[in-house]
Amino acid sequence: MVGDSLWERHATWWQEGFTDGADPEYEEQILPLIGNLLHGARRVLDVGCGEGQVSRRIAGLGAEVVGLDPTAAQIRVAHLRGGAAHYIRARAQEIPSPNASFDTVVLCLALEHVEPFEPAINEVARVLASGGLFLLFLVHPLLQSPGSGWVEDMNSGDRFWRIGPYLQDDVAIDETAPGVHLEFAHRPLSRYIHAMGQAGLLIEDMLEPTPPSAVIAETGGLANAIGIPRLMVLCARRIDQRRECPRT
Repeated sequence: MVGDSLWERHATWWQEGFTDGADPEYEEQILPLIGNLLHGARRVLDVGCGEGQVSRRIAGLGAEVVGLDPTAAQIRVAHLRGGAAHYIRARAQEIPSPNASFDTVVLCLALEHVEPFEPAINEVARVLASGGLFLLFLVHPLLQSPGSGWVEDMNSGDRFWRIGPYLQDDVAIDETAPGVHLEFAHRPLSRYIHAMGQAGLLIEDMLEPTPPSAVIAETGGLANAIGIPRLMVLCARRIDQRRECPRT
């Protein structure tokens, strides 16, 4: 698939710029959240593990961890960087594990690169034991809709975050950095929640943490930046029975 081949091509860019202590958003916010939310987990699947930084953090908590990623270059570096996690190359839509194999599944900032995403959600539910925890980390879908970004008021000089067409699905290949092109999919939050409900994943909490100081500094210290979350975390439990809401 196009998305997988692009990640294969740009794996080194990710490994050098966003892992192994290089990215303040992971170091100051994402990895500490992982540590807090997964306390007590025993057998964990890390879907879209990349080079394994989330898997290594979870293994450090004492859990048995399996990291899964479709990119050979990422899995290779995950093995080289060590830790107690076990890594396999596979796609989220085809998890090579038996039903109810894990008490916790983590999917961190990877589902935005999976299209369609519903098969991946169904696979997460299949391999998660009844009552098990699913943590879904997303780039905030409302504030990352197509065309969103900082704009300047020409009269006051203030800068504000413009929200693009939020309800409109969009799949595009964006230039994330000079020469680095990756596929991103935008969907409204309701699509994620509906797919999780259909799969028996009942949301019990949602987090929208304030951006860490290093991320705010990237905007030049704009006062408004502290109120613009970049991250959303959905916490769900695998249930055996569910109720359907009528779709309009």
